[in-house]
Amino acid sequence: MVRKFTCDDIISQNLIKSSIQRTIKTNIVNQYPVLRDTIDAILPKKTPVYLAKCQDHVSLLMINGEIIFIQNRDGPWFPTLRLLHKYPTMLPKMQIDSGAIKFILRGSNIMCPGLTSEGGQMDDVEPDTVVQVTAHGRHHACAIGITTMSTQEIIEKNRDVCILTLHYLNDGYWQFNADKYGYKSS
Repeated sequence: MVRKFTCDDIISQNLIKSSIQRTIKTNIVNQYPVLRDTIDAILPKKTPVYLAKCQDHVSLLMINGEIIFIQNRDGPWFPTLRLLHKYPTMLPKMQIDSGAIKFILRGSNIMCPGLTSEGGQMDDVEPDTVVQVTAHGRHHACAIGITTMSTQEIIEKNRDVCILTLHYLNDGYWQFNADKYGYKSS
């Protein structure tokens, strides 16, 4: 899913009705129960919310010209890193060792040895769980991904890709600036 996202990828952008906004809020709260108390701060009732449709069946939920959630096809909504940095407890944490940082910042998927070696730590998760990827010795997440296997399988196999990277620092979603490209910001 990760490829170079640019503003040219946005096909359409529409203000969503309040009923659709409520449905999206409910879906997000069901996915991330930790946000139950803060969802109204993230998606305020009176603030215009835009849904941007992009190439490759990607949808962007935007407020004030800032992408806050991303969805691929009918998959799970996942937050942007900017939102995750404001609410760091919303996703389970997977910590990679320091040797994997340079690869993650280029958009690589995460391999099992990067999590099981010294410096790596994992929360207990099931396959197909959206997780934040942090680096050893750093506080903020450097990527968001979706697991391909459970924590127990990662420990047992200790080979192959265990997290597919969805969004990482300095990628197209991170660099998106609505005002620069003339998109609606409210």
